[in-house]
Amino acid sequence: MPAYERFLTSRLLLRKPLLLDAEAVFSAYASDAQVTRYVTWRQHESAEITKGFLTRCLREWADGSHLSYIITPIAEPSRPLGMISVRRKQERVLFGYVLSQRVWGRGFATEALSYLVNWSLAQEGVWRASAFCDVDNTASARVMEKSGLSFEGLLRRYIMHPNVSDEPRDCLMYAKVR
Repeated sequence: MPAYERFLTSRLLLRKPLLLDAEAVFSAYASDAQVTRYVTWRQHESAEITKGFLTRCLREWADGSHLSYIITPIAEPSRPLGMISVRRKQERVLFGYVLSQRVWGRGFATEALSYLVNWSLAQEGVWRASAFCDVDNTASARVMEKSGLSFEGLLRRYIMHPNVSDEPRDCLMYAKVR
């Protein structure tokens, strides 16, 4: 799958992260307890932690294992609204996303996920696009449904959401196939 550095949707620019984004990402969502409640990483306590995270994202870009995109408004490419990631494993693609609380309910996560799901499934050799969320994260489940993914089932004790529990949590799996 090609590693494009940017995508444009009707309202959004999805772009490769920069280390210069650390302070803005930290302020926009990485330090917010409500935003980070259901993610697989701990809430960031400093912009330095966010910079370390972005350094890892860029390493993964370099080796092609995991592509993370900063979500911004087209007109303000330096103002992060959130992030969406794409991880390909053979014929499958797995997505994850996070969005600043100040823009919840405006369709930005749905717009970004819909675009990348459809783009991914149009790539040669990709047959399945999927994402999952914590069983209690109804807003994320709704984003997946509105993005065209279908509910497939409950994954028991599937993954750690360290801001909720120190034990693996049940998750809901959604997918779209071609």
